[in-house]
Amino acid sequence: MLSLLLTASDAVSPCADGEQVCELTWDVSGNRRLAEWSDVLIGKPLAVIGLVLLGLVARWLLHRVVDRIAHRAEHGVLPERVESAVAARRKQRAATMAGLLKSIITFVLFAVIGTMVLSEIGVDIAPIIASAGIIGIALGFGAQSLVKDFLAGIFVFIEDQYGVGDVVDVGEANGTVEAVTLRMTRLRDINGTVWYVPNGEIVRVGNKSQNWSRAVVDVGVGYGEDLARVQRVLREVAHDLWEDEEFNGLIIEEPEVTGVEMLAPDSVTIRVMVKTAPLEQWAVARALRQRIKARFDHEGIEIPFQQRVVWHREDKRAHDAPPPPAATGDEG
Repeated sequence: MLSLLLTASDAVSPCADGEQVCELTWDVSGNRRLAEWSDVLIGKPLAVIGLVLLGLVARWLLHRVVDRIAHRAEHGVLPERVESAVAARRKQRAATMAGLLKSIITFVLFAVIGTMVLSEIGVDIAPIIASAGIIGIALGFGAQSLVKDFLAGIFVFIEDQYGVGDVVDVGEANGTVEAVTLRMTRLRDINGTVWYVPNGEIVRVGNKSQNWSRAVVDVGVGYGEDLARVQRVLREVAHDLWEDEEFNGLIIEEPEVTGVEMLAPDSVTIRVMVKTAPLEQWAVARALRQRIKARFDHEGIEIPFQQRVVWHREDKRAHDAPPPPAATGDEG
């Protein structure tokens, strides 16, 4: 470009006054170079920084919107008319929904902002966009397990199979759900071990805390006890637990004594069932067993326990054998 400008300037003024034209040409080319370098050193970095900031602000705003939607879904339209168990379940589902939506928003924004940044720094993004379909087909064949995990995660959320805070059994792993994403579910068992389970590997789910739970307590008594009296005592103990202020809100319905459940070799088993709030069945069952033990001791009702009979056997041959002869010797 500089050579063309110099040639044009020579053609315009071949006289001595051409020095002014040459100086003007050098000024124009220098300004263009300065503009190009300023665009490279200042303009493009500022554009990239602006795109990154735009992505962060958009992510923050969209996450706020998701949190607000989850907050509304958590409380519902008429929260005062909804049972506490259902309200707790709605809160868990809202937290799960918020986590999934936030992960999707973050992924989409990262892809869009990343593509725009590449375009700003001079990378031709047309092949990238054109190859997106090819990459999708490759992922469909080469990453079938990943696609399977994502599809399973979507249906876990849509069908509300479980959410954050639920206690579930997914086969080899069981425990409290700490996080649910489109790809995997994170559980923590009673020993504190964290399990990462891909959603596509979950064949069946047993949810122990959806809407409500049930404490099942089997009590064994001796065959010599009056079963009608035993059931009456169990109903009284369960009713006292139902009316206790400490368990107000934990027990949903009046406890039920179903009767004789099993005739074991050494005891008669009577079952007591208590409908509780989610995740409270174990605490209620422990309190009920403690009260039953104290009441049975007071009423003199026997709770049988295993007993062992020890049979001492003697060797008959050793018992029937004659005593050894006394030793004799000459005296004197």
